[in-house]
Amino acid sequence: MFKLISISALMTFALAGTAFANDGWSGEASLTGGKTTGNTDTEDLALGLKLAKQGEKWGHKFDAFADYGKVNGAKNKQRFALGYQIDRNLDERLYVYGNADYFNDDFGAYEDGYFLGTGLGYKLVLPDPLSWNLEAGAGYRSQNPRGIDAVTLLPLERTNELALRSFSDLDYALNDNVSLYNDTEVIWSDSDTYIWNEVGLSAQLVGGLAARVSYRVDHHSDVPFGAKKTDTVARFGVVYSIK
Repeated sequence: MFKLISISALMTFALAGTAFANDGWSGEASLTGGKTTGNTDTEDLALGLKLAKQGEKWGHKFDAFADYGKVNGAKNKQRFALGYQIDRNLDERLYVYGNADYFNDDFGAYEDGYFLGTGLGYKLVLPDPLSWNLEAGAGYRSQNPRGIDAVTLLPLERTNELALRSFSDLDYALNDNVSLYNDTEVIWSDSDTYIWNEVGLSAQLVGGLAARVSYRVDHHSDVPFGAKKTDTVARFGVVYSIK
């Protein structure tokens, strides 16, 4: 049943993506299985959707991700995340951006959180076959730590503060069928520095369908007592390109 639901969800993502493609959007829908370590040690299943639309001056990016794990009939991982970014080109390489990101995690060090920010981006290397974008900015960050205060025995309070952000987006097409990506983001604030890195390799199978293997590390410098600072996930699955 769970496998049927997963396949149905991927087909729904693909159909939705095709509808977006008719309006000038492109991107991918993914279905992957993974092995997670850190705050949760489990095998899980994930669905992802990435869409982008680029005009002469304005660009839009949308990301959605859902991750679910179960062991011995009990749920031990459930996380979803949403992200949106709008870009305004200033010239061929320089652009300004605004971004909004939200996550909810039933088993992580932080139950949920969001970031609203703006900044400057620079296309350090233009496409064909290598593209590398760098971004730096500032914004407002809110996180809800998981756990109880040892003194008051009350749930830990949500942190709301200004934060700095940097991001690196590297893509390299090794040939017509194989491509590599390496993304890194750092969000710094007084209470916590969050760093994540994901590297992946995709190989075209047939038509718009490709196989992908990836590895991701998420690290928080400060976490509630009893939580682990670092989570990792190794994934393998299929990706459907939307063009």
